[in-house]
Amino acid sequence: MIKPALPANETERLAALQRYRVLDTAREQEFDDLVTIARTICGTPMGAVTLIDQHRQWFKALQGLDGEQTPRDEAFCAHTILTPQELTVVTDARQDQRFSGNPSVLGDPHIRFYAGAPLLTSEGYALGSLCVFDSVPSQLGTPQAEALRALSRQVSRLLEMRLLRIEIDHHQVEHEWYEARLVEYYQQLEQANLELSEQTRTDPLTGLPNRRALSAALSEAIERAAEVPPAVAIVDIDHFKMVNDIHGHAEGDRVLTELSSVLRSQFAGRGMAARYGGEEFVILMPDTPLQQAELQCEYLRESVGLLPIGLPISISIGLAVHRSGETPGDTLRRADAALYQAKAEGRDRVVVAG
Repeated sequence: MIKPALPANETERLAALQRYRVLDTAREQEFDDLVTIARTICGTPMGAVTLIDQHRQWFKALQGLDGEQTPRDEAFCAHTILTPQELTVVTDARQDQRFSGNPSVLGDPHIRFYAGAPLLTSEGYALGSLCVFDSVPSQLGTPQAEALRALSRQVSRLLEMRLLRIEIDHHQVEHEWYEARLVEYYQQLEQANLELSEQTRTDPLTGLPNRRALSAALSEAIERAAEVPPAVAIVDIDHFKMVNDIHGHAEGDRVLTELSSVLRSQFAGRGMAARYGGEEFVILMPDTPLQQAELQCEYLRESVGLLPIGLPISISIGLAVHRSGETPGDTLRRADAALYQAKAEGRDRVVVAG
């Protein structure tokens, strides 16, 4: 294990950290929420908001294990603050000289994968990090890395808001100036929340809307439907497990992104294609008669079969049209049953729900 060095600006960095008066304060829901989103996007069971004090790493938020602090010499995040403009990603801590002998690697929680985004002050001092970690080796894709950076900026904004409140309390006589600053920061925070809301509705691998976004869009399409109810199709890649098992998960991800591109090009502007989970996608087709929806699905199936990706890929599709009185979940369940029938009948086909 290699103990982390001290940043060149350590004295100024510690002084900046003390100004926030955040060390040893109670847990706050806003920080916990950002850790939850980071873990969800990156697919890890553990995550934290950490602050690096003179001799310790202290957790403002911690999920997946218990604790309040660790020695600074053992903290992964003490290495992260040494490169304030970069993510620190460790795919397998056992293979990294800095961490191979770390107690958190050799014992509980047996950290293998770690990714940390520095928390920067407005002056550029790295106070700690927003980090995610796992007990199995892993990788961090580009969309996940961008999301982790965005979320770390959100944590930094929360800290800046805290500092601003402290300054307002201390300089009450300068009320009007600080009130204007507070409005400015709230506007920035509101904009950041809008960006964050967009991220939580987008699948990080494919860039398509996710299950949450689909659910909202389907409910809205049902409410707005006039004469023609919306159609819903569930798309599943045939034998996708074999692609991962034989060619590896990187190749599996490539297949998913290629299919996503086809879905996006065929349904942009006239519906929605969303990633439902794993190798399943859902197509929402508002105001689309059944016959037209079936033709679109057949065209999609044929297009996927012609993809020049070097692998024989096919899809099965279950199609259902919303019925009056059904919930969105009922419609999706009928489409899923039709998909199951398509699989049972030999795959690479479109089946319409009865």
